[in-house]
Amino acid sequence: MTFETYYLLTGILIVAVITFATRFMPFIFFGKKQQTPPYIHYIGTYLPPAVMAMLVIYSLRYISFVDFPFGIPEFLGVLFVFGLHWWKRNTLLSIVGGTVAYMVLVQLVF
Repeated sequence: MTFETYYLLTGILIVAVITFATRFMPFIFFGKKQQTPPYIHYIGTYLPPAVMAMLVIYSLRYISFVDFPFGIPEFLGVLFVFGLHWWKRNTLLSIVGGTVAYMVLVQLVF
């Protein structure tokens, strides 16, 4: 094996160990007998929606409302995601459906 192969395998091993450690740590710190602290429940409740809101804001930051198409495909894509999620309550379906709807709008309509 070459040096590059060892380098890649070492990197993969390090990433695998870190991933395994982060998945295993909650079981070490919060065993079956201990109750999970309230701040962990708070983070688990409010962090996912906050992250999704930040991603929406980040992805819509460069919309130009003065140049064609005036943000119409983005607005319709967001409406499609909201409608699809309200209808089906499936996050993965909403993300994939919104992406497909936006790409169809950008590539074929606008």
